[in-house]
Amino acid sequence: MIKLIASDLDGTLLLDGAQTLPEGTCDQIRRLKEQGILFVAASGRQYANLRRLFAPVADDIAYICENGCIVFYKGKMIHKELMDRETGQEIIKAILEKESAEVLLSGEDTSYLQPKQESFLYRIRDVVKNNVTVVDDILGTQESYFKISVYEKDGIGDTKAYWENRFGDRLTVVTSGNEWLDMMPFSVNKGSAMQVLTEYLGIRPEECMAFGDNYNDVEMLKFVGSSYAMDTAQPGIGEICRYHTDTVGHALEKHMRENSRKSWKKHPSKARLEEKYA
Repeated sequence: MIKLIASDLDGTLLLDGAQTLPEGTCDQIRRLKEQGILFVAASGRQYANLRRLFAPVADDIAYICENGCIVFYKGKMIHKELMDRETGQEIIKAILEKESAEVLLSGEDTSYLQPKQESFLYRIRDVVKNNVTVVDDILGTQESYFKISVYEKDGIGDTKAYWENRFGDRLTVVTSGNEWLDMMPFSVNKGSAMQVLTEYLGIRPEECMAFGDNYNDVEMLKFVGSSYAMDTAQPGIGEICRYHTDTVGHALEKHMRENSRKSWKKHPSKARLEEKYA
């Protein structure tokens, strides 16, 4: 029996660059909760951004933020992973030196930017709708480091190999969409965060379902018993998943219908009464 359903956001729940939830998503989350299923937003995004996105049900779900660096449940941070400052400074300097690259330093409540182009600030603040703090010297930021991201407006492309060769022996390096590459403390990913959350809740991996489309979802998809790849997923993602779907909403509806049928078979008289007085 499924007790927890986790979904990536960009490219999975949010398709075609959407920055708002599909119609009906919050209602589905409420119905899942009625069936005893916890929904988890699992994203590279910050916590504040995710709470705004899921505002109508913000207190009804759990959050895996910053690609697994931070986990929230019922408004409480239950896990956080930090990167050593020396390595973080080395990464930031390398991004600043690359003319086409922008750096985003993740804080607990804000994204620190030292934008080279005004368009980058506009995208993060006004399109993605992150909490943003613009600084003159991002190397002077005093908050602890946990995730540092590279943004390339024309696409990460082959530069992933450069970052992996330079930092891959010390950090987790993953693409998080066509324009983004994220670097986190070594062995941190959405799968490790799922393990933390499920152990905290007393839920087994086989009681979990997850949806994803990109390489930063791999460990999460491998962790759960029921894994779904989007039809538009990156090459190879579909091969590690048991199922595939065109939208998260369609898969959730199918699962809830199956749950209702199982409930009817187990308690037919109760189910008929509920249907009669619905």
